[in-house]
Amino acid sequence: MSDLERLWDDYSPGPAPTHEILAAARTSADGSPAGRSAGPAAPLVRRRLLTRPALVAASITALVGSFAAGTLVGGSDDGSGAGGTPPGIEALPSHVAFAADLEPAASCEDLLASYVQRGLDAVGPWGWTGGGVAYAAETGDMAQLDGARAKAASPRMERQVSSETGTNVQESGVDEPDTVKTDGEVLVTLRDNVLRTYDVTGSATQRLATLRLPGISDAEAMLAGDTLVVVGTDAAVADRTGTRVLTVSLADPADPEVREQVRYSAALVSARQHGSTVRLVLATDPPDLDFVEPRRGRSEAAAQRHNRELVEATTIDDWLPTVTSGAGADPGGKDAEQLVDCADVALVPDELGLGTTSVVGFDVTAPTRLDAIGLAGLTEIAYSSADHLYLASSGGPERARAGRAVCAGRCEADGAVLRGGTSGTSYLFDFALDGVQATHVASGEVEGSIADRWSMDEADDVLRVAVGPTQETADVNAVVTLRREGTELVEHGRLDGLGRGEEIKSVRWSDDLAMVVTFRQVDPLYSVDLSDPARPRLLSVLKIPGFSSYLHPLGEHRMLGVGEGRSEDGWGAQVGLFDVTDTARVRRLDVVGYGRNSAALAGTDPRALTWLPQHRTVLTVISEHRLRRVGYVAVLRVRDGRLEERRVKVEHGSDVDLVRTVPLPDGRVVLVTGEGARFFAL
Repeated sequence: MSDLERLWDDYSPGPAPTHEILAAARTSADGSPAGRSAGPAAPLVRRRLLTRPALVAASITALVGSFAAGTLVGGSDDGSGAGGTPPGIEALPSHVAFAADLEPAASCEDLLASYVQRGLDAVGPWGWTGGGVAYAAETGDMAQLDGARAKAASPRMERQVSSETGTNVQESGVDEPDTVKTDGEVLVTLRDNVLRTYDVTGSATQRLATLRLPGISDAEAMLAGDTLVVVGTDAAVADRTGTRVLTVSLADPADPEVREQVRYSAALVSARQHGSTVRLVLATDPPDLDFVEPRRGRSEAAAQRHNRELVEATTIDDWLPTVTSGAGADPGGKDAEQLVDCADVALVPDELGLGTTSVVGFDVTAPTRLDAIGLAGLTEIAYSSADHLYLASSGGPERARAGRAVCAGRCEADGAVLRGGTSGTSYLFDFALDGVQATHVASGEVEGSIADRWSMDEADDVLRVAVGPTQETADVNAVVTLRREGTELVEHGRLDGLGRGEEIKSVRWSDDLAMVVTFRQVDPLYSVDLSDPARPRLLSVLKIPGFSSYLHPLGEHRMLGVGEGRSEDGWGAQVGLFDVTDTARVRRLDVVGYGRNSAALAGTDPRALTWLPQHRTVLTVISEHRLRRVGYVAVLRVRDGRLEERRVKVEHGSDVDLVRTVPLPDGRVVLVTGEGARFFAL
């Protein structure tokens, strides 16, 4: 058997079963329902390890008293708050959403007090303030490799293939939104707000229908059976901070029909699909107030005093997101209702960004029946495993949302530095997933910055995180493992010293292995042994020109690196083939360069890459910009340790970003461009 034939390795056994979460019905002491925004709610007390909220002494006294009485509080029996629910929206019966150290607000008044106090700390003469990052530097030697290289057998990479709906995803069993989805018979494409369906069962693709979607832009979709859930930016919101979710029936692909519309007054950070469950992570920035700035006749002190008064005058409605449904629904209108109960919003460390993060779950068959909980702070990163959701702050500058429906590829929220200080510590929140419900089960923190969701991974109940430098660390990168101990995520192991003075460019994980790429002038590719998560060990360091911004395992023996490097006519895109048979001696076997002014789209959006193991072929989109922008599909066949490459010109202009190569179960591939969908000859 050749080494290439061994690329047909099967996946390792699937993830551990979903954690069983015990949920208790919550009622107030007198049996009356607790309203969403109808004043004080009976408090719920739990041990808090991380949080330092702005709670008044009377609230703490009430919490202790209610704990002694053994009371629990939640929504009413039908899930609606005392303020009522908007037409068409139904809250699920409340469950114990915070079973660990995070403490829900005792009342809307106390939640508002927390927002206002943190807001006063973050407001200045020019409005909401911003912050920077300082980096500490240390000297030291790279970790020694001799012990790891003496190990008889090194951990192996695992093959990664597209999801059943045709999308190159981070986690097996966790599907992600994309502009193209298929069930093998019908293919759906989205171009902004236009949906098209195709029959892909014949010798040629056949367009079945075109449907213009109402009120949505930057649309992407998830597919479950004959139901398509489309998520995107709410086009009716001028500042692009709203999210619209449309449910489209594909029961008759020739006549697709919008069945439901739900609008959220919050930006979409992440959307993931677990079977028939869709889970959204939404971010609500601090309220847009009528701040003033210093100018002639108004001093900085006067401007700050005015701006602080505006913050003090805010109400809870200014801070919490709203939701509504229906064709004419307006999340800012009179029919809108708070998305989360005050009693289902947890108070978080003051170091988190100012705002609200909401976790919303629903079944694709009931998109208006919502389970929603929140954090009284912003987390920029969301990573989903098969049965857990991890929210994380970056530990670095907080980033403004760009208003895109889904931040594609490596990022989860992009934009410029917005506001708030940077502690140099990343905060982590672990939620166990059970159907549409998410229950917070642990919190933790790690010194250093987390770049994106690809820097996080879970295996055997161990969270693994690649972190970069902050003012709390040396000027090096690290791989850290954390374990749940009770309600805490506790550091279990650490490997420091990766890439001194360099930036993490990409990370790829398998059960017992991490591949980490850092870059300053060369590309050190680190392989890290995680078979003992308490003692991560450096196996090898491969230094090569350029860098890989996306790593894709082709099996136990080969890995692809997509990134940038120098070729004969200048800096541009490159694709490298690596031998990872012995992860203690990783080698680059071949590299294909695309020249000056080129870019490999998979470096920032992995959905632009498709691995076809049965054909031993990789398809990836390359953009070249000379007199005009041109898009190619690079066909890379893996043969005898080399990359045999040819290029097919497929698109021009901005539509290059929407090019997809979609694998079908029968081995054929559909090419999707701005012109439509057609079969692609391999």
